[in-house]
Amino acid sequence: MFVLKVRRVGNSAAVTLPKEALAKLRVREGDTIVLTEGKDGFYITPYDETFVDAMKAYEETRRNYRNALRELGR
Repeated sequence: MFVLKVRRVGNSAAVTLPKEALAKLRVREGDTIVLTEGKDGFYITPYDETFVDAMKAYEETRRNYRNALRELGR
């Protein structure tokens, strides 16, 4: 577990990831990461264009078919 402090950077906010977290994510300075919200909280993952495209498709499908998905979930 990592406890991070949110700091002001100009008009934005930022957190600094410890080197252990960067190593586990397999990212380094200058790489892009993705923050997604899930049922149990937020997730940070390395940027993967395929994953981002899949999430966009999911969001569109979820909106268009929310009633059908709700019924299927019962």
